[in-house]
Amino acid sequence: MTSVVTGAFGYIGKSIARKLLETGEDVRTVTTHWRRADPFNSAVSAFPYDFDHPALLTDHLRGVTTLYNTYWIRFEQRGMTFAQAVRNTSILFECARSAGVEKIVHISVTRASEGSSLAYYAGKARQESALKDSGIAYAILRPTLVFGDGDILVNNIAWLMRRFPVFPIFGSGAYRLQPVFVEDLAALAIRASRDPTSTTTDVIGPEEFTFKGFLEVISTQVRPGIPLIRFPPWAGIATGQLIGMAVRDVILTADELRGLMDEMLTSEQAPNGSKRFSEWVVQRRETLGRRYASELARHFSPAGSI
Repeated sequence: MTSVVTGAFGYIGKSIARKLLETGEDVRTVTTHWRRADPFNSAVSAFPYDFDHPALLTDHLRGVTTLYNTYWIRFEQRGMTFAQAVRNTSILFECARSAGVEKIVHISVTRASEGSSLAYYAGKARQESALKDSGIAYAILRPTLVFGDGDILVNNIAWLMRRFPVFPIFGSGAYRLQPVFVEDLAALAIRASRDPTSTTTDVIGPEEFTFKGFLEVISTQVRPGIPLIRFPPWAGIATGQLIGMAVRDVILTADELRGLMDEMLTSEQAPNGSKRFSEWVVQRRETLGRRYASELARHFSPAGSI
């Protein structure tokens, strides 16, 4: 079998590609970073997205059984918008149909809704609609907050805790989240590819935290005793923008914070991930947050992958 994983040199895509290679599948990737150093020692053939040349993109997908799609952008930047990302996704799915791809496994997000006032979640829902309209069998996986090696969010929380005297809790800190391990997401994606039916499933870990509790789990391992101070959300965003200017990155957007505080990263579904965030943080306590991970430097360009 041959699979294409979009963004296989990135975060979620890398975990999926690695597991596919372990099963003996032939793996290709279409990616923004097709000239980037290959973490798979040439075991994964890399091609550019070629959204402006659909015939080329279709050729990259010929002979492929399953397309694992992680393509998206975290925020709008450098001329790239959520609307453009949705259009690019529609092109990708149309090219997959033309190439004869049998199934698409698509990584979305919990509580995606076209009616959402948050552009990230509305755009994710439009991606899902484009997939359903493609006529190809699909599995839509909707993860919550994804953690694991190569993560940006948790790593940078730890980085900030190691370097600043206090850490902000936005508002009450009582809002919930249910983090899921990236390797669990990858395993569920591959399992879903074997199911002949079309499905939509949330992907959530076994633990639920308040945001305050989530921060406490991290701080206990990387900076015990650091004060967690309540900040008004606007003050937290303003502080994040100042730090972002210093590191030349976007640390947190207002929409991301609102999604967090509105408990968008939760699900009513029973957990289907097994790795506990609290255990993973203990295992990574010596390395977590030692270096800053830049979203702009690592991922963001005219097209990107989550």
